[in-house]
Amino acid sequence: MNKKNIIKIRRKLDRLDNLFLDLIKKRTNLVDLVIQNKKYKKDIIDKKRISLILSNIKKKSLKKKIDPKITNKIWSNMIKAYIDYEFRNFKKK
Repeated sequence: MNKKNIIKIRRKLDRLDNLFLDLIKKRTNLVDLVIQNKKYKKDIIDKKRISLILSNIKKKSLKKKIDPKITNKIWSNMIKAYIDYEFRNFKKK
């Protein structure tokens, strides 16, 4: 085990994580706009849209040679997290 190499690689991972956080912030801002445009709580979960997203992510993952099991888990969990976020932040008009 090369400790120096692992430390360098982990620093790169930390920098990437910071970029992910910036993207999550941007995504959350967009989800906030979506929430403002939904009339009813029942509109929060859109099963057709979720299926379409996961299907597209699988296709793009395969094209980019990324393990689709990884991206499916990431997107499924992100979708669940944002559904929870929408329910917590939805305010009836």
